[in-house]
Amino acid sequence: MSDDTAAPVVTIDGPTASGKGAVSAGVAASLGWHYLDSGALYRLVGLAAIRAGVAHDDPGALARLAREMEMAFDGSGVWLAGEDVAAAIRATEVGAMASRIAGHALLRSALLERQHALRRWPGLVADGRDMGTVVFPDAVLKVFLTASVEVRAERRYKQLIEKGFSATLSDLLHDLRERDRRDTERAAAPLVAAEDAVLVDSSESSLAEVIDRVVGLARGRLRSAR
Repeated sequence: MSDDTAAPVVTIDGPTASGKGAVSAGVAASLGWHYLDSGALYRLVGLAAIRAGVAHDDPGALARLAREMEMAFDGSGVWLAGEDVAAAIRATEVGAMASRIAGHALLRSALLERQHALRRWPGLVADGRDMGTVVFPDAVLKVFLTASVEVRAERRYKQLIEKGFSATLSDLLHDLRERDRRDTERAAAPLVAAEDAVLVDSSESSLAEVIDRVVGLARGRLRSAR
């Protein structure tokens, strides 16, 4: 392909614990494409901010941290300053910090260039909350993945327990409701389905079923675009 032709993108947006990360990774693997976990970027900034003592309400300092932090993604981990922090960024404290800082326009702008740089051939599957509405508005397919808050709380509980973190279901349910409120009400890039997004509810579907559905949608869009 010509270098001046943008690689195709599939975006999968949705609320916390809707399954978008696992679905996106599975879709990327099926298509043989690159994968962007945009939430990990905000969690990296959240972790770096906690470690550096940067306040959640200091957008200027957070934006500088985002531009300057040494980070990398590969098949085996997520790296911050040479340390694999794939497990650390999934801690409840880090997730809460990421949710609080994600509404800052300065921070979102600082991370935008890094996200665009990951758009490479043969294609990119990007998951997050504003991938289809803000970061990649020209995506060949936009999916908005949802699930009930109760199902999402159970999924997050199992995930945290399996990783060795302590958690209670009632606290997670409260936390998810608060995150949903912050994400949908924030002024900068609120969580909302793109007008041309395909809505997919994963509450009653297995991971494999959702991946197969999205892969089928993506291949159909790619055929139509040729």
